Amino acid sequence: MAWKAMDVQDQRVRFVLAASQRGKPLGALCAEFGVSRPTGALWIRRYAEDGLAGIAERSRRPRSSPSQTAWEQEERVIALRLQYPDWGARKLEVLLRKEGVELTRSTIHRILLRYDLVREQDRHAKAVKRFERERPNELWQMDFKGPKNWPHAIGPLSVIDDHSRYLVALQATGKLDGDLVRKELEQAFERCGVPESMLMDHGTPWWNWQSFSGRTHLSLWMMRQGIRLCWSGIRHPQTQGKVERFHGSLQRALDRRGGVCAEPQRWLDAFRSEYNQLRPHEALGMKTPASIWQPSPRSYNANPPAWGLSRGGMGAQGRLPGNRRPARTTLEDRQDPGRRVCHDPAPRRTLPGLLLLHPRPRNRPLDPAFDDRRTLDRNPKLTTQHGKDVPRQDVKDLSRLDTRF
Repeated sequence: MAWKAMDVQDQRVRFVLAASQRGKPLGALCAEFGVSRPTGALWIRRYAEDGLAGIAERSRRPRSSPSQTAWEQEERVIALRLQYPDWGARKLEVLLRKEGVELTRSTIHRILLRYDLVREQDRHAKAVKRFERERPNELWQMDFKGPKNWPHAIGPLSVIDDHSRYLVALQATGKLDGDLVRKELEQAFERCGVPESMLMDHGTPWWNWQSFSGRTHLSLWMMRQGIRLCWSGIRHPQTQGKVERFHGSLQRALDRRGGVCAEPQRWLDAFRSEYNQLRPHEALGMKTPASIWQPSPRSYNANPPAWGLSRGGMGAQGRLPGNRRPARTTLEDRQDPGRRVCHDPAPRRTLPGLLLLHPRPRNRPLDPAFDDRRTLDRNPKLTTQHGKDVPRQDVKDLSRLDTRF
């Protein structure tokens, strides 16, 4: 059944006209128009006193509101919101409390809604769980921001402390240059000390996909400072959640404050001071990052001791500095069910038609390890680098061998 649409004013006029004719009892007339007897009696009384103007729709606002927020307080909330358009009610509550204005977060939010100062895209759910290091300078996160609404092709460089969210560095380099990043890090190390570790993505200039281990001159220089380098997951920015979240706050400030001035670095310095000293942080219990962060006890060494490298930059064990030595395992630990393991690199007895792949010197695995039956069946003349150890003959029976002794 469809809903019946009716104009309220028209309904009241027809009701009072029918009631004035006294053709039906008041109870039956109220039931016909779908109103209660007290409401019908009220309309008749108002019509008798003021005519049609008496039955018009009236304001339902209460005559008095003793707990209403004073206009001076609402005006201060509006002024702070216009000054910091990227801050919400929680952060404005902290600033108002410092000024002696006691307003709850919900009251501030209602004031912002009343004056249309909250956008729908500003609302988001809280994080289910937060992860952070136990103390300051245990881990720094470093990344470049995107160039959206930025005068340069490359966004500013950001370095943030994982524990306190303290913004260590915010610099407009203008390009992905390792020397410029090293210069900014040197200033940050002299000013704040050296962290224990740093977290970065697989991007330029601290990662090189064409390098043997991905390291660059910049990353090796940081390792010489005794910094443990950590890398985020590929195409997984959530690993660097704190610096990415900061970039979101920086982007909102750029969008709502009219962009940067003629001097981008001057704008970044002012924003960094505001972020560290003034802006409350919800993850810190509405404290500022500067109130929790403290300088690192590890001092910066401009001339760290050089590494003793050999074989073109490799260590004595064939590993880059900073790479841990792999754990030693016995032959029994490496052996899997269904595999035949050869202990002797030159076995005395071999089964007929069995191809044995001998390990290289110094217990290194074959590269590649031809242990796939289908690969060998397609081309039985395949040989490894040590071709003399592999006979050129058809394979009749192949057992999977573990060549890592």
